[in-house]
Amino acid sequence: MTNINSGKQEQNRPVSGMLVGLMAVSAGVSVANIYYNQPILNEIAAEFGSTEAQAGMVSMLSQIGYGLGLFFLTPLGDKVNKKSLIVNLQFLLALVLVLIVFTKSMTQLWVLGVLIGMLSVSVQVIMPMAAGLDPKNRGRIVGTIFTGLLIGVLAAQVFSGSIAAWFGWRYVFLLSAIAVTLITILLKVNLPDVKTPFSGTYIRLLGSAIEQVKRFPVLRHVSAIGMLQFGLFCSFWTTLTFHLSGAPFHFQSSTIGLFGLVAIAGALLAPLFGKKADQGGSKRIRLTGIGMTIAGILLMLVFPVSVVALVLTVLLLDIAAQAIQVTNVAKIYMLDESFHSRINTIYMTSFFTGGALGTLTGVLCWHYGGWTWVNIQMLILSLAILALLMREKP
Repeated sequence: MTNINSGKQEQNRPVSGMLVGLMAVSAGVSVANIYYNQPILNEIAAEFGSTEAQAGMVSMLSQIGYGLGLFFLTPLGDKVNKKSLIVNLQFLLALVLVLIVFTKSMTQLWVLGVLIGMLSVSVQVIMPMAAGLDPKNRGRIVGTIFTGLLIGVLAAQVFSGSIAAWFGWRYVFLLSAIAVTLITILLKVNLPDVKTPFSGTYIRLLGSAIEQVKRFPVLRHVSAIGMLQFGLFCSFWTTLTFHLSGAPFHFQSSTIGLFGLVAIAGALLAPLFGKKADQGGSKRIRLTGIGMTIAGILLMLVFPVSVVALVLTVLLLDIAAQAIQVTNVAKIYMLDESFHSRINTIYMTSFFTGGALGTLTGVLCWHYGGWTWVNIQMLILSLAILALLMREKP
């Protein structure tokens, strides 16, 4: 694998498939750390003598941390060397993962959860970096990296559940620290050095990121859709753990994690949606996605204790997530190229803030109304997305 020289000339060259693959793997390895806790919330609660709601806070705080990292760290991708920023974030992430192995209380886990979220944002520096390297194939490249990101999110369910069942939940984070360290070394060797367009102060940089909200109506619209969609997605996956571990299923964490395998099949379609986005028709793609989401939720409402219905819903919800999110990301990278990191900051901050709020809302709905309330909440979110899409101009 060879490095790509910095400068404008490199943006006219096709990006190496191996380099895109490395970026996709890095995306998955990094972002998975936010979701390892979901299938093992019961084990964490049992060890620290906590309630389900207190354990669920670990998931929410990780996502809040990710939102903080998106706003305060990823804009630096337009100011400092992207390669150095990515490598440093990954190194610090590996360090925090090692610290989690030695946690003594739920409070410590909450604090480290926030830090894991903040330091996992390297993928959000990688994605705009990759989009700028080959504008001609932007949708396909973004789709491939987004596939890596989503496979990381979903494989986290399988990996975490299986490792926790065999060795205990702390080993999940220890093995992740090793994986992050290895991928950091590969990124250090192979990532290109890309010139950054911004030369102002850090405060001016953050202000400039906020200005993009006013500057691009399409960014505001797409961010709202992304926020609602990922909130729905996170609400489902967090509460699914509680649903499957209780009556009538009583599944172990390793079995719950296997549901992530079904979702990975849907994640493999992300490059296809990216390619379609390059060709136009993004509204149609996302309308199809939200239609699949609504169908899956209705299926769960009608058959709440059917494993077959749950498996079908996992597949429908995940394919829909790819269709909506990959198309959204491809749309925002069609905006001003010199502001990619800042534009990405606004979208992804909204996106993962939605995930944190969706997790919190899902846990509260589960606590007060069980699986039925969770599904009603997801149906409301999906109808809101549908309303926004119907208002979208071609």
